[in-house]
Amino acid sequence: MKTAIRLFATAILLGVLGVIVWRLPVNGWGSLVWVASIVLLTVLRMPHARQTKTNTITDKHAVSLERVLLALVAIGGTFVPLIHLATGFFAFANYRLPDWAVIVGAAILVPAYWLFWRSHADLGLNWSVTTELRAQHDLVTSGVYERIRHPMYAAIWLIFLVQPLFIHNWIAGLSGPLAFAVMYFVRVPYEEVMMRERFGEAYDAYCKRSGRLFPR
Repeated sequence: MKTAIRLFATAILLGVLGVIVWRLPVNGWGSLVWVASIVLLTVLRMPHARQTKTNTITDKHAVSLERVLLALVAIGGTFVPLIHLATGFFAFANYRLPDWAVIVGAAILVPAYWLFWRSHADLGLNWSVTTELRAQHDLVTSGVYERIRHPMYAAIWLIFLVQPLFIHNWIAGLSGPLAFAVMYFVRVPYEEVMMRERFGEAYDAYCKRSGRLFPR
C-alpha cells in the first residue's frame, strides 16, 4: 500500500514538474533554478535522514508545534510555489526581474548549499528534522559549528531569501521566506533551551564564543 502511494505521489510530482517546464516561457528560467534547488535540498538530506535512524531518539520537544511549523514551511516553501508555477493561480501578483537577478540568486545558492551539506556532514548522527535528542547525542562545536551555532539555518535562510529572485510573484516568491521566518523565530529559542538542559555549562560556554547565524 505504501509503495502504491509513493508511486502515485511520484507520478503526480513528475506531472507537475512537466507542466512547469512547459510553462517556462511564462514563468521564466528562474523557475527551473528554483525546482533544481528544491530537488537538490531533498537529495542532500536523504542519506542523512536514513543514517540518523540508527541513533535512538530519547527526547522530543514541542511535538505538535513542530508538526505545524514543518507543515507551514512545506506549504510556503514548496506547495504554494509549485501550484503557482504549474497553474499561474497567483498570476495577478506577478512581477518581472531582469536575468541578472536570477544569476545573482543562483550564485548565492552555491555557498548556501555548500554550507547546507557541510552542516549535515558535521552533525552526523546528531541531526534530525525535528527538535529531538538522541541516545548518542554530542555537542558539536567543530567544523562549520565552531563559530556559528546554527549554520544549517543560515544556509536555509539564504536558500529561501533568494526564492523571490527565481519566482517572480509576490505570493509564491515570498511564501517560502515568510514561512521559514515563522519557523526560525519560534523554534530556535526552545531548541537552544533543550541543548542547554542537556549540555549545561558546556553549551553556555559555546554560546559565548559563537553566534546564532553569523560568527562572533
